[in-house]
Amino acid sequence: MEAPSNLTVDRPTFVTHLECSATGEAHEADRLQGLSVAGKPLLVRYDLDGAGRAASRDDLASRPADMWRYRELLPVREAADIVSLGEAATPIIPLPALSQRLGSATISVKDEGRLPTGSFKARGLAVAISMARSLGVERVAMPTNGNAGAAMAAYASRAGIEAFVFCPADTPEVNVREIALHGGKVWRVNGLIDDCGKLVAAGVEPMGWFDMSTLREPYRIEGKKTMGLELADQMGWELPDVIFYPTGGGTGLIGMWKAFAEMKSLGWVDGIMPRMVAVQSEGCAPIVRAWESGADHADRWEGAATIASGIRVPAAVGDFLILDAVRRSGGFAIAVPDEAILAAQQEVAAVAGLLMGPEGAATYAGYLAARDRGLVEPGERALLFNCGSGLKYPMPAAEAALDKDAPIDWEALGGA
Repeated sequence: MEAPSNLTVDRPTFVTHLECSATGEAHEADRLQGLSVAGKPLLVRYDLDGAGRAASRDDLASRPADMWRYRELLPVREAADIVSLGEAATPIIPLPALSQRLGSATISVKDEGRLPTGSFKARGLAVAISMARSLGVERVAMPTNGNAGAAMAAYASRAGIEAFVFCPADTPEVNVREIALHGGKVWRVNGLIDDCGKLVAAGVEPMGWFDMSTLREPYRIEGKKTMGLELADQMGWELPDVIFYPTGGGTGLIGMWKAFAEMKSLGWVDGIMPRMVAVQSEGCAPIVRAWESGADHADRWEGAATIASGIRVPAAVGDFLILDAVRRSGGFAIAVPDEAILAAQQEVAAVAGLLMGPEGAATYAGYLAARDRGLVEPGERALLFNCGSGLKYPMPAAEAALDKDAPIDWEALGGA
């Protein structure tokens, strides 16, 4: 007998309130909220005792393997409000040839490029748009480096919500066109993502849209949290030793750390939690600079530039949450040059057959750099996040051609 759909079956919900991430002040759930009174991100809090009584690990195993399997730990109360495009569990792919070459225990990649719209942004926007619909939102807007805007436009179109998107002028062309094809109203802006964010904020009153910028509403983090729930589930509730995460706004890193804390409270995982590693490009590394200096907040990075456009975030509103997760976990922040990102992308594709986006490739470059610096031991189990399909980014030219009517020089082709 087929298990009932996670999208339609009624399940109890356990949200108690929203909490200011800086002050701990409680804010009301089930109403439209942006930042807290203190101007900081709001976090969703749950009755974890109640959630634990309602769902065990065995209960979860009997459900279809998608991100909605974890409904008791998600904020959407009514199944009818769920906006889904089929968010199936993404695979964890071991890299045995690279692990053997490096003398490592295991290096694995969680490939988020398999999600709708080709990136992990689908997780956060599926939950955020579901909550927006449940709370009566008719227009949403966000700044984006590409993938988040594409995901918002896709889910908004499915929910019947207008989407307005602002992206830096050099955003990958496929992302801009994807947003437009999904019905999103999209503009290129002569600035960086935080400049685009200022336009979104300025338009709230005259345009009447809801600002869905990273961590400026409480629910994208809950969707991203499912990465942590899912990888624990897939790994038999034994977490890896170290997680390398491409970090721009940092929602996923913050969300996973939140998921680990909730799972530990529920008794679903125990022992030492994974060390969280924030990976950035040397061309935009505000979190790395703050971590190295011991600061609690990251100053804006001037002149941000990197081929990994998804992590080109000069200033993150959740900077203190990223740094807190990294430090509490015993992890670190590391920056790699664009040359290393390109080399990592090519190596993983050629040796392991996995096409990573530049942001995901940055995590492999970060792992190599961490090994060189003695920050990771060869025997540790390392999990890297590929946050988007490599098919969405420019690739190296491949222009060799043959004349079918001319003699073929097989030796020149690499013949035996």
